[in-house]
Amino acid sequence: MGKVPADVVARLLAGAAAPSGAVLGPGAGRDAAVLDAAGADFLVAASDPVTFAAEDIGWYAVHVNANDIACMGARPRWFLATVLLPPGAAERDAAAVFDQIDRACVEVGAGLVGGHTEVTPGLDRIVVAGTMLGVTDHWLSAGGAEPGDALLLTKGVAIEGTSILAREAAGRLAGRVDAAMLQRARALLVLPGISVVADAATALAAGTVHALHDPTEGGIAGGIRELCQASGVGASIDVDAIAVLPETEALAGALGLDPLGLIASGALLMAVPETDARAVLDALRRDGLHAMRIGTVEPEAHGVRAAGADARPFPRFEADEITRVL
Repeated sequence: MGKVPADVVARLLAGAAAPSGAVLGPGAGRDAAVLDAAGADFLVAASDPVTFAAEDIGWYAVHVNANDIACMGARPRWFLATVLLPPGAAERDAAAVFDQIDRACVEVGAGLVGGHTEVTPGLDRIVVAGTMLGVTDHWLSAGGAEPGDALLLTKGVAIEGTSILAREAAGRLAGRVDAAMLQRARALLVLPGISVVADAATALAAGTVHALHDPTEGGIAGGIRELCQASGVGASIDVDAIAVLPETEALAGALGLDPLGLIASGALLMAVPETDARAVLDALRRDGLHAMRIGTVEPEAHGVRAAGADARPFPRFEADEITRVL
């Protein structure tokens, strides 16, 4: 139990990609990392553990944290990982996680600069808690939406939740969902993928963006409400315009879940001035990213409501739909 031996840590780190901008990066026996922010005006930090997924957990941890950095208008640069291993774990188990972390860091342009690795009593699976740092000269957040903005969404829902269900609830879905559909659902994690780093970069280069948000737990319904709460606004949502992936329809239908409340990482929610909405949509589509307009930002008194004649309240989920299964 306790810290992984220093010689093992050294082997785990030996293949790590060189951290971008690090003066002193990860190493056995080093207490912290020293970073050179290269003249950036703002250092942006985000931290998130992986709790629902077990497969590819290291890769997963990098991407969910990089998404949070991208949604602040920053570039992911440095990643720290706390890797907790259950009793009985072997070095090969830790090595697999570090390989995943390294691969994902390369994908988002970041480097592994530090963290902690230990065998922890009471665990029955590996846990990874990640922290990503990024830099930007101009930051934004989910709190910048203004009445009259167009609400845009990339890719559709629910990429992350559907892939998790295919991986973690395969036994319950066997015989209820076609095997080929299950395989496609598993692969959603990589294609189209849960990263929104490229989505954010394309949108920010194409025009003015007032707010970005990564809808995670609580699904797109929760993400829209979070953006509205942060910005002090309401919204009219065209529910029929929200693209629900066919794999999501199949798995959610088999398990009696609502796709709008299912973990939605992989989709990027944006509030964009009406004058720039078309340019941003066109740029996203040119880059091969499916993108759609799903509503309009309204004054706060309007609330979050479905568009249309009845303007019914938009769904609200007290917990993510996936918690009803896992």
